[in-house]
Amino acid sequence: MEEGMTSHSPCPMATPNMKLENLIKAALNTSTLKRTGQSGGGCINQGEAYITDTGTVFVKSNSKPKAKLMFEGESEGLKALAGTGIVTVPQPITVLENPDGGACLVMEFIEMKGLRSLAHKLGDEIAKMHMQNVNLENRSNRISEKPQMEYIPQFGFHATTCCGYIPQENEWNEDWVAFFAQNRLDYQFRLLEREKGDREAIEMWSRLQIIIPKFFKDQRIRPSLLHGDLWGGNAAQTKRHPVIFDPAAFYGHHEYELAISGMFGGFTRSFYDSYHKVIPKTPGFEGRQRLYTLFHYLNHWNHFGDGYKKSTMAVIKSLLK
Repeated sequence: MEEGMTSHSPCPMATPNMKLENLIKAALNTSTLKRTGQSGGGCINQGEAYITDTGTVFVKSNSKPKAKLMFEGESEGLKALAGTGIVTVPQPITVLENPDGGACLVMEFIEMKGLRSLAHKLGDEIAKMHMQNVNLENRSNRISEKPQMEYIPQFGFHATTCCGYIPQENEWNEDWVAFFAQNRLDYQFRLLEREKGDREAIEMWSRLQIIIPKFFKDQRIRPSLLHGDLWGGNAAQTKRHPVIFDPAAFYGHHEYELAISGMFGGFTRSFYDSYHKVIPKTPGFEGRQRLYTLFHYLNHWNHFGDGYKKSTMAVIKSLLK
């Protein structure tokens, strides 16, 4: 979701909320809670760094009624990504409900800057993260070996996660094509129909969904843990390693991860080269990338309005050719 980088780039500080800050102090058991002046955010969330008795934390806040659900999903996504032991993410600490409405997510503060010199390393790490569950399946099929981590055999996630502030339907499904068509695309089209009343898009979707299986001919797709919203604004680096944040995590097709990364820029060729050294492209890759970008265009249309209609319809028409 192209919402703006929620790392620690300078921007105007949010208006202080004493009730929320008192809740944060109590939750962290800290007598000190001092703003550092390092903040970030976009058109969905606001962020603020605070000094506490035990170090610095970063607090993301949102005033929407369902913000708690969104942040709980983000927290579960960060835990899952961290659990791979491959990628670096901010460690979530707690989710708190704001007495004045909305909620916040308190997490580890990481001093970071834009992703540049370590883009190749991030590409390698993302690919290895995608392969981790696949490799667990291979090991679990060998009776003599007991994998240390549990193999996840289906597509979905154990919690609701949000791409932006729109919840994703993450009910488990063993069929990726059905999961993607129903839980991702159809959900977005239903939102369009309900909120925008756009009949043209719905009519084109009725034609597109019939041919979706052709994009996956001869493909054996196994679940990979995905960040789910990996565009350039959700990646950065420290002096030593790349960092990813703001996930919309779930288990899906690894190629899905690369779709939004190419839509809004931010990743160098070295990122993709490193990724494809670990996971080479397979036939039909480009067509599936167009299909996966459709979800993100629809999601932006549902978030930000008709400015995304033209680009969304263009993708649908290209897929129908």
